[in-house]
Amino acid sequence: MRIRVVNPNTTRAMTDTIEQCARAVAGPGTLLDAVTAETGPASIESHYDEAMSVPGLLAAIRRGEAEGVDGYVIACFGDPGLDAARELAAGPVIGIAEAAMHTASHLGRGFSVVTTLGRTIGRAADLAERYGMQRFCLGIHACELPVLDLHTDPRARKIVTEACREAVQADGSDAVVLGCAGMADLCAHIRDEIGVPVIDGVAAATLTVQSLLTLGLRKSGIGEFATPPPKTYTGLLESFGS
Repeated sequence: MRIRVVNPNTTRAMTDTIEQCARAVAGPGTLLDAVTAETGPASIESHYDEAMSVPGLLAAIRRGEAEGVDGYVIACFGDPGLDAARELAAGPVIGIAEAAMHTASHLGRGFSVVTTLGRTIGRAADLAERYGMQRFCLGIHACELPVLDLHTDPRARKIVTEACREAVQADGSDAVVLGCAGMADLCAHIRDEIGVPVIDGVAAATLTVQSLLTLGLRKSGIGEFATPPPKTYTGLLESFGS
């Protein structure tokens, strides 16, 4: 099976980290690669960033379909463009917030989310509601580190670790969901430091896609997630038409 992890931002260094974390859990016989969006923002930290990331994400999905990719991971915690990507793809498409929250719900009565900037807390709350996770999501906390600083600020590991520790204490939670794909490589360290399960959505989504494909499951090709009807697009989106 072929799984492609799509980083919807344009920062290749982040894609490299994401790919390493996804490869670490991919099973024997799974061909996995990660791609960086060719257009979009350098990082995704606002509704505007998220909207601007979707054309690049969808272009990557279209290329994957032409290349015979079986399933996809959207490696941004906002799960941008998830529904549209599911329309384009024949196989499963899983967002990392979706996978991480569902995984955490299996491990205790409640989890905390630790994300980057405070302005993203509302988006995480919206996703918890969408995925039916409000019962389990006990709190959403920001460490106030911009996404790109996760790999450049020497204090980043300590800042995120302490934010996770404080979240568990404040919420009385049993697990922590890391609210950014750029935190994926911190997962094991934080778990060892704070003593509760810490879920990286990249790994969780990779294994979810792999499991669905192993079961021989693909998306429903009827109704809302059928292939979108052909039509003409103009301007910057001309290439997206059929």
